[in-house]
Amino acid sequence: MKTLAAILTEINQPLQIEELQIPVLKEGQVLVKVAYSGVCHSQLNEVRGLKGVDKFLPHALGHEGAGIVQEVGPGVNKVNEGDAVILTWIKGGGLDVPSATYTKKDGSKVNSGAIATFMEYAVVSENRLIFVSKEFSLRELPLLGCAIPTGAGIAFNTAKISRGSSVAVFGVGGIGLSAVIGSRLREAKSIIAIDMFDHKLELARSLGATDTVNFKKQDVASYINEVTLESGVDFAIEASGNAEAMELAFQSIRTGGGLCVLAGNLPAGKTISIDPLDLIKGKRIIGTWGGETQPDKDIPMYLDLYRTGKLELSPLITQTYKLEEINQALDELEKGKLGRGLIEMV
Repeated sequence: MKTLAAILTEINQPLQIEELQIPVLKEGQVLVKVAYSGVCHSQLNEVRGLKGVDKFLPHALGHEGAGIVQEVGPGVNKVNEGDAVILTWIKGGGLDVPSATYTKKDGSKVNSGAIATFMEYAVVSENRLIFVSKEFSLRELPLLGCAIPTGAGIAFNTAKISRGSSVAVFGVGGIGLSAVIGSRLREAKSIIAIDMFDHKLELARSLGATDTVNFKKQDVASYINEVTLESGVDFAIEASGNAEAMELAFQSIRTGGGLCVLAGNLPAGKTISIDPLDLIKGKRIIGTWGGETQPDKDIPMYLDLYRTGKLELSPLITQTYKLEEINQALDELEKGKLGRGLIEMV
């Protein structure tokens, strides 16, 4: 059986659409017909070489999606043939098979991790799949593979944002918009969205932001001081991958318990600076790994919120592409044009 896939063959070069031979499933592997895949900054960083040396070229990409199970390998108990599933990079229950290897027409090998979604059919580790009822449209479900679990997960699990608190979200792409949504669901009183693109700020406001600040047009620190009466916010969530924004996010939280959570990725080797005196005064700064999400528990919770209309997913999807348009999708993501872009395979 064969599949078309978008392959990274060389960093800083366009992805190549290749026909690949699908391998025989190993124990713990599942073959999924991918219907939709999200496009995330993590993949953009890989393509642009911002994660450092890539030892696995050529390889498949993509880490959030939705599709239908075609075949299950030995030992798989979590899903069955015909099931609808969410594909997520975050490890859940089930067997963990760290890699799959595909074959090109010329016999050369193409690497893949435990999950890939920029392809029509993908071999995925059992523990990267979440069963979902077929009552749901698959189109919105990729957002529950990364964007929502990471962004909203920060609000629910990492920061545990409290009712009536104040939150500043730096960078409102897919993760930041999800953090806005999560903060609203946690009943934050004030949600300040910060970005350099007005269209993204407008979307953030429609999803629950109470205030918006254009990083390029306004002084963010002064605005936050004005909104919080110079006390600083209770929580800052950084999702831009920008060093200046990371530093400003930390500066924006209040002394005596303010928490800054970093979700964005800087290029490999880059650093930020903070004043250690702020730590002594009680400010806190931490990172996050997928919003500390437990997929088998948290993703069904988000599905229930989606089912009851409390969680909106469709507004986050600002553009849809075909697989052969994957490089256009990455370029437009890099230029700040997208909330969440979606690759449509159906």
